Amino acid sequence: MSEARIPVAIKLVTEIRDGGRKESTVMEEFGNLYERGNTQVLKFTEHQEDREDIQTMVTIQPEKISIKRSGAVQMHQIFRKKLSTESNYHHEYGVFHMDTFTDQIEYQSLSEGNKGRLFISYQLTLNQEMTQRHRLTLTFKKEAPRT
Repeated sequence: MSEARIPVAIKLVTEIRDGGRKESTVMEEFGNLYERGNTQVLKFTEHQEDREDIQTMVTIQPEKISIKRSGAVQMHQIFRKKLSTESNYHHEYGVFHMDTFTDQIEYQSLSEGNKGRLFISYQLTLNQEMTQRHRLTLTFKKEAPRT
């Protein structure tokens, strides 16, 4: 089975709601989309201003989404619709235990249009204490190869 590599422009919007407070971050990077069978993988580097870069890999499969980050932070978070998953988030200030309950996953592949989109709505509890509502929207579109 062949694997296709497609250069893409990526926009990642993360919204966090904690009680009445809402925080939003937007990141735009370039990366690659790999496709093999019913699995698609987005790989890109999050460039940090004052810290080590973060390598990010988003694996999209029909039954689950996996986000793996390495570099300035270490994390492997898995999303399964209407299920809870556990993982750890390692960064310079220590390790946080994460309980993730995924409410909703929507995915539109690049082959369905000129823009791909992944949307995940979930509840995240850090260290069994604080639960926050999160919305992650990752859009990507074909880009000319970068040199």
